Amino acid sequence: MTVLIAGAGIAGLSMALTCHQIGVPVRVFESSAQLKPLGVGINLQPNAVRELFELGFESAMTDIGIPTQDYGFYTRFGLEIWTEPRGRWAGYQWPQYSVHRGKLQMMLAAAVQERLGPNAIETGWRVDGYRQQDAGVVVSMSDKTGRQREEAGTLLIAADGVHSAIRAQMVPEEGPAIWSGAVLWRGTSMAKPFLSGASMVLAGHATQRIVTYPLSRPDPETGLVLTNWIAEKTYDPSIGWQREDWNRKANLDDFLPDFESWRFDWLDVPALIRSATDVYEYPMVDRNPLDNWTDGAVTMIGDAAHVTYPVGSSGASQAIVDARMLGGALLEHGLTSAALRAYDDAVRPVVNKVVLANRGSGPDAIMQRVEDLCGGQFTNIDEVIPRAELAAHAAHYKQLAGFSIEALNARAPIIAAGRQL
Repeated sequence: MTVLIAGAGIAGLSMALTCHQIGVPVRVFESSAQLKPLGVGINLQPNAVRELFELGFESAMTDIGIPTQDYGFYTRFGLEIWTEPRGRWAGYQWPQYSVHRGKLQMMLAAAVQERLGPNAIETGWRVDGYRQQDAGVVVSMSDKTGRQREEAGTLLIAADGVHSAIRAQMVPEEGPAIWSGAVLWRGTSMAKPFLSGASMVLAGHATQRIVTYPLSRPDPETGLVLTNWIAEKTYDPSIGWQREDWNRKANLDDFLPDFESWRFDWLDVPALIRSATDVYEYPMVDRNPLDNWTDGAVTMIGDAAHVTYPVGSSGASQAIVDARMLGGALLEHGLTSAALRAYDDAVRPVVNKVVLANRGSGPDAIMQRVEDLCGGQFTNIDEVIPRAELAAHAAHYKQLAGFSIEALNARAPIIAAGRQL
């Protein structure tokens, strides 16, 4: 009675910790030879933070994360379109966190090894495929030297990311991830705090924008904070682009000239970009929503199931929630294909709507509307779009993505404390 997990990213590690919490034996297989704190900043919504707290990470998240105080949309001239409080400032019972992705992954990995044992994560083994059998599933794996092996388990959870081999077997006709034409350049810089000092900001419009937020508290000597930033430009998708890779170093000349004039009263964007130690380039991709994530004793979570554009801070947050929802289904139905189907039926329809919303009508779509209406320049935003309409747009996305304040605060825990299979 063992659950096998392919992938030791945020989704897979959250799944392993959830299985341990409910008393289910689990093994994790990771293709990388060694887990490293890769990536830059991500934002975790209160629905995901709640699940991390219920896994025992409240103190640890306070150490590695910065509570997001407010979230705002601005024009390419730095004019405020809409700002709203976030996390506990907005009335949630849990904070919203800005955190370095690598620190979060290392926190989860350390907890897996502490709680499940030092050999719970087997690195250097890529899950290549699976076959069903009466007692569950058999996975085939390989390492970089060409060695192969098989392991049997009761269930297989695919948490192997955007290039999931398990998804490729389940949906062989799908092909590669879809590139829309948008390219992201991501970096971290030491910079002066801006606005509230704990603000998450999106400025620009649909084809060119900057996203930025702090990842650390002010340095006691310099007053500077580690600041995450993402610059985005959109190209003609017919030109193609290189394979998605968070670790490909970028050339500032490819994008910085287009942001040279973005000097606001509260932030000097080109100076922020220039002060980064390393900048990484990443084509923004997603996949079309599927009608099914499950095949018998196999299901998918995280990016393997629903890679989406990084808007609305829904990617890592949903990966964590996926793991918890699947854990809840295992408690209700046991280690059965019925549990996987129950999870699939409950989560997939909701997430599919978020994936589609993030392609065009996500929370930041309002920035393009302002650009279209007034070129991003105005004296009073109410004369462009009434504030009541802006508030309704923001509330709609929270409801869609499953983190409306009232619903989240009122909901019972997905997994009750102390409950085990």
